[in-house]
This record gives sequence, structure tokens and C-alpha cells, in this order.
Amino acid sequence: MTYDFNTIIPRRGTNCVKWDEAAEGELPLWVADMDFETAPCVKQAVIQRANHGVYAYNLIPDAFYDAITWWNSHRHAWAPRREWMLYTSGVVPAFSAIIQALVRPDEKVIFFTPAYNCFFSSVRNNGSQAVEFPLTWHPADERYTIDFEELERVIAAERPRLFLFCNPHNPTGRVWTREELIHVANLCARYSVILLSDEIHCEFIDPQLGRKFLPFAPIAEEAGCQWVVANAPNKAFNTAGLMAAYIITPFDDLRQRIDRRININEICDINCFSFVALQAAYTPEGEEWLDQLVAYIYDNYRLFRSMMKEAFPNLPIAHLEGTYLAWMDVTAFAKTSDEISDYLRKNNRVWINGGEMYGQQGFMRINLATQRERLIEATNRIIAGLKSLS
Repeated sequence: MTYDFNTIIPRRGTNCVKWDEAAEGELPLWVADMDFETAPCVKQAVIQRANHGVYAYNLIPDAFYDAITWWNSHRHAWAPRREWMLYTSGVVPAFSAIIQALVRPDEKVIFFTPAYNCFFSSVRNNGSQAVEFPLTWHPADERYTIDFEELERVIAAERPRLFLFCNPHNPTGRVWTREELIHVANLCARYSVILLSDEIHCEFIDPQLGRKFLPFAPIAEEAGCQWVVANAPNKAFNTAGLMAAYIITPFDDLRQRIDRRININEICDINCFSFVALQAAYTPEGEEWLDQLVAYIYDNYRLFRSMMKEAFPNLPIAHLEGTYLAWMDVTAFAKTSDEISDYLRKNNRVWINGGEMYGQQGFMRINLATQRERLIEATNRIIAGLKSLS
């Protein structure tokens, strides 16, 4: 079956964060949700559940856990066990519960910067100390790398309790290689650091990259480091509003402490539509839709990149290996990225995020998960704004 991703879906007036916080006539390419309807199989499953008419307290069926195991085994060659799994209301609440469960307020959490903005707040809200390790930006190659010698020095000196890891990496778009994952896992094992892997963007891998997403868990098993994975179908199937995520770890002591914290935080329930949506998404029908969606988004990326490069040949744009979030170096414009973001929003009616919120001034993050017609118009607005600034 061929799916349609070009039809504009009106979202304004639906209490939508992305669109209803934007002014009339403004094109929002900021918060990381998509402008596409979810997969038809997911939509139909939710409608069928809604037609029942009773939305009371739920039992989570075995089919929920079976779907997670099947999907990860089939798609990512990794079969997590049912007894390793917990569920909660979202990946960000999962971060907070895991940090609270495993890290004392006087202990440290290390993560790469630039970073998803909730990494900063999740560590800060627990009272723990953030160790921000900057990735190395190579503007000529338009790519980030990890300085492993420096990373080991920092880990040895700071002795973090937890490594908050993101793969694929938001916002740089890196999909870490097997060699990079092995190196990180070996460092965590050597210095007794628990690794928490945020894998929510794992379904968005450039089909032309030449390699697939590698889940951290099997590599961590070989290295002998303790690990926890947080994931959800929310990004891949545009179901963030249904509020469900899952946590996986084989370590009984870690899982029991996390489960206790989930219950203390009262985020131990998910609604009657969320698990139905996951079970429908993690199927062959969901995969067929997802594969076409990913191809469409990466065609968007190549179009965005070509348009920007035609207008600004020397403008560095990080190669988008994973996620649907372009990351663009605007340091040449001699303004902060927040100033550029404000200027584009005010003068060109396009809303994209400045890099300050991700811990790296001078960069912009652009959400490419929209209809091509909108993306072309938004990109033209960005180009016009940057030309007026330059």
C-alpha cells in the first residue's frame, strides 16, 4: 500500500502546542512532533477502542509486552524479555524517575552536548550535578565526533554515577557506530557508570546511511556495563499525546528501584488508548507505513539541504544520519542563535529553535517532519531572513 504524506493536515485550533502557540500565518518547525496523521492501523485501533465508550482503569495485557519484544527483535535484532520491562507515561518522565532512582543528589550525571533540553532539566530537577561533555564539531566535514581520550579523562576525574546517552543523537543527528558504542560501553564498565540510553528516535535512520540503528543493550551486555533503555513509539508514529513509554533493564536491583520511583512519582499508569496504539504500531502494517514515512522525511532533508546550500554554499549543516531534526551552524551571521530565531519569527514568520536551549550557541534546529509544500515555503522564509541578516 502507498501512503500519502503530502496532504496538509490542519492542526491549528486543536489545542496543539506546535501550531496553537504559533501566530496566525507562522510556520512552526520547532517542537519535535510531526504534521502527519499516524499510521492507519494505529488510528483504526484507537477509534475501535474509543467506540467502546468506557474509558476506565486498565490492565496492561501481555500483548503490550509481546509487541515490544517482537518489534525490537524483528526490526533491531534484539529481543528484550518481558520481565525486564516497565511502562510509564513518557520518555522524559522515565528519565526523571530513573535519575531519581539511581543517582543521589550529590552524585553526577554525564551527557554529551549539545543535548536535548530535557536532559539539562531532568538532572537539575533531581538536584544532581550535570557533567556536560562537548562533542567535537567539524564544520568542514559537517559532522560531530567524540574525543574518547578526553571523555575517559573526564569520566575518571568526575566519576559520574550515570551516563545519559542519546542514540540517535538529538539535536546533532548522529547515529553512533558500533565502534563508538563499544567504546562508550567499555568506559562505562571500566568506571562503573550506569548507562541510560534514550532511543526514542531510533526508527529515523537515513536509508542512504548504509547502516542500521544498533540498540545499546547487546553491546552493553558484551562490555559488562549496567544499562537501562528508555523508548516509545511516540516519535515514530506521532502519538506523543497518548502518553506511553517503556523502560527496559535486565538488572533486578535497578529495575526495582526505578519501579519504586515510578510509583512514588505517580506515573505508573498509562491510558486506555496508549497501549492499544503501541500494539497496533508495532506490527507489519505499522512497519510498512513507517518505512515510507522515513523515506519521505529524508527526501525532505535532502531538499532542505540543497535549497540552503544553493543559497549559502558555505553554510555548514550537520549530516542528518538519524532523527528528523536538521542542525545548522549559523555562527557566520554574527548574532546569537536565539537572536536569529527571534528575527526569523518576527520578520519571516517561521519558527525554529536556537541552539542555546540545547547548550550550543550559534546553531539552529529545524523540524523537517512536515508536508513538502510547507517545508519548501518555510525554507524559503529561512533563506530570505538569513539573507537579510547577512
